[in-house]
Amino acid sequence: MKQIAARIKNLSVMTLMILVAMPFAAAHAADSDEIGATITIRAEDLPKPYETPVEALSPRRVSTNKEGELNVLPGFKVNAFRKDLTHARWLYSLENGDVLLAEPRGSKITLLRDADGDGDAEMASVLVSDLDTPHGMAIVGDWLYIGEETQLRRVPFKVGDLEVSGPIEEVTEPGSLGDGGGHWTRILLYDEKDNALYIAVGSASNVGIEPLPRASIQKYYLDDNRMETVATGLRNPVGMDFNPQTGALYTVVNERDGYGDGLVPDYLTEVKQGGFYGWPYAYTGTFPDPDYAEEAPEMVEKSILPDVLFQSHSAPLGLTFYRGGSFPDEYVNDAFVAFQGSWNASKPTGYKIVRVPFEDGRPTGSYQNFATGFRIEAEEPGAAKVWGRPVGLAVAADGSLLIADAVSQTVWRISYAQ
Repeated sequence: MKQIAARIKNLSVMTLMILVAMPFAAAHAADSDEIGATITIRAEDLPKPYETPVEALSPRRVSTNKEGELNVLPGFKVNAFRKDLTHARWLYSLENGDVLLAEPRGSKITLLRDADGDGDAEMASVLVSDLDTPHGMAIVGDWLYIGEETQLRRVPFKVGDLEVSGPIEEVTEPGSLGDGGGHWTRILLYDEKDNALYIAVGSASNVGIEPLPRASIQKYYLDDNRMETVATGLRNPVGMDFNPQTGALYTVVNERDGYGDGLVPDYLTEVKQGGFYGWPYAYTGTFPDPDYAEEAPEMVEKSILPDVLFQSHSAPLGLTFYRGGSFPDEYVNDAFVAFQGSWNASKPTGYKIVRVPFEDGRPTGSYQNFATGFRIEAEEPGAAKVWGRPVGLAVAADGSLLIADAVSQTVWRISYAQ
């Protein structure tokens, strides 16, 4: 097993096909899809590296009449907000009810509009094209900022318009957000207080020593065009949002593969200024990485334990705190996370939306299944059989939860019936 890991540790993410087996037990089965089930992953329960087999099982899309039939709690309902999209990946909700959708494979950003308010976006109009794998978006004044794989660009745009009012402008130079390859999403989050953009930058490899800005969260100050490193050791941070109660920055992170099932747990955590979160020297706090800990033992000791651990290989991508007004009160200020789902687990896991409860401004340490059913239950073992994989999340202006599904190429809408 160690020999296998040695061969894969420096491979790019795109070529790494290492898989792990046998999920470990938790307070509720960690791979449970039971709706409403509460799951708790504890650091002290983790297996040791290389204790379990390694194999590869990428998910397989299947045709089914169950497409769109998500399992949700009583009172909630699901409908297609918009279907037949090119590449439904990332969502950005606007105050007037419009929704922006980043479609990286189409090199474009699409504007979705539900003009009559019936929960079905009858209009889908290309807003910006000729982009390089666009993902993150942020409105700042009359500008739409766009996170591309290697740089930050912007285009003039006013909320409510159906077209941009000028050409794309370069904000940072190509390569300022990494040279490309590996984890390619560049999520943006605007900090009004500092007039700055937080930018999540993933690693180029599964595990390895890489120069900044890879595996970090950066902060770009718009007033003086200055880039600052906020936190490091984050293998692949994706979704980001501010805790509405405390104002603290939170992110979800995809951890490394190849060390056996149950390792390494993905997570949600508050991002502390100057914080180091382990990669590649440690994981889940101060557990030493078997291949890199000896390179920098002082970094192992300073590694921060994340706030909420997720079942390994769940692939958390979308993150949004619920600030809407249409869900029951107990959901307000809790977080929703989209699990894209495993490609490297002997028993498929993920492929669902989970709720992370918060109390007094802090996560409780557990998470709950909120929407499941993207994966088809199959009696035979093997690769996951899926009709959908949830990626981006956004709370719409009407308080519903929108889900970008990059397999069915649909934006799904979860609403609550009063």
